[in-house]
Amino acid sequence: MNRSVVLLSLCQALLGTGNVLLISVNGLIGQSLSPSDALITLPIAMQFVGLMLATIPASLIMQRIGRRNGFYLGNSVGIIGAIVSAVALMYQSFFFFCVGTTLLGVGIGFGTLYRFAAVEACEPEHKNRAISMVMFGGVLAAIIGPALAVESRDWISQEFVGSFVGLVGLYVIALLLLMGVSIPSTSNSVANKEGQRPLFEIATQPVFIVAVVVGMVSYTVMNLLMTATPLAMARCGFSFPQTAWVIEWHVLGMFLPSFFTGRLIQRFGTTPMMLLGGVIMLACIFINLNGKTEWHFWSALFLLGLGWNFMFISATSLVTGAYVEQERAKTQATNEFLVFGMVTISALSAGWLEVSMGWETMNALMIPVVVWAMLVVVFFSKRIKQTAS
Repeated sequence: MNRSVVLLSLCQALLGTGNVLLISVNGLIGQSLSPSDALITLPIAMQFVGLMLATIPASLIMQRIGRRNGFYLGNSVGIIGAIVSAVALMYQSFFFFCVGTTLLGVGIGFGTLYRFAAVEACEPEHKNRAISMVMFGGVLAAIIGPALAVESRDWISQEFVGSFVGLVGLYVIALLLLMGVSIPSTSNSVANKEGQRPLFEIATQPVFIVAVVVGMVSYTVMNLLMTATPLAMARCGFSFPQTAWVIEWHVLGMFLPSFFTGRLIQRFGTTPMMLLGGVIMLACIFINLNGKTEWHFWSALFLLGLGWNFMFISATSLVTGAYVEQERAKTQATNEFLVFGMVTISALSAGWLEVSMGWETMNALMIPVVVWAMLVVVFFSKRIKQTAS
């Protein structure tokens, strides 16, 4: 794999650390700052609001100024967000903490395009491996994020301020790594509307429909259960280090398989891998419905991450076959907006669902959602086989 893909993987890891850190500390910060239980997960929900709002502008901005400059911009916004979050914690301001997490979300929104940049930086026949390589960077995030949350919790007298100070340092390192990235420039003809199909025609292709549905369901279900897990574990009496350990293994499940997911897609195809991911997600829900021990939380969340990995990487690979070069920016923007729009809704509702309905009911509601996505894959499987191969 070429140097640029490796560097993009490292940048993804550093950016993803902020996401993992927020997941690890959000429950405790929300409980201490939020005015009501229903708003406990609002800070992380606002992160996804920022992410969703950034998806369309990020693709269009990068079409204008290039991938690398776009990533510079996204990381810079992330640095500002980390600083605002740290200051908000120092002054115990729930409102400004939400502002900070929103800015972090905008930065992460730009970072979601790392996987598409990896495809553009390598040979076409290596696109699945390039996507997997960038996603594999999440393994570092899985290790650094919870460790940073635990170790930096008391760096500064005000609890968790040090975590966000450390996050600033990670984003600065990402900016430095980006200097070594080389991504082919988009030609002027790409921005030309001549030869482009209408967005409706692109979005109604079976390959695009399946990619979006699988991307939305896998990320939404994963985010909903992941966000609610620290709250459920706290209600069961588990300590913060125990919760951080469970989240760490969850994120390892999300990204560690990326080392071989691309090869599995090349060998078996996107359809079998998406269906396998759905089965694994259902297994996660089954475990959650059958106990609340540390082992149940750990094994379920690990499987949740693994199922997401198979489904989301397959969906990303699939959507790259839905457009030609001239249609790249608007198609990627539409895909990201739809996927992360649903993820934002899940983040906004996670705290409310866990508080009002309970852990078991929330898990049970996810069963028909996952099954629906699998049925969509089966229904369109013959029509997407040629594109996915």
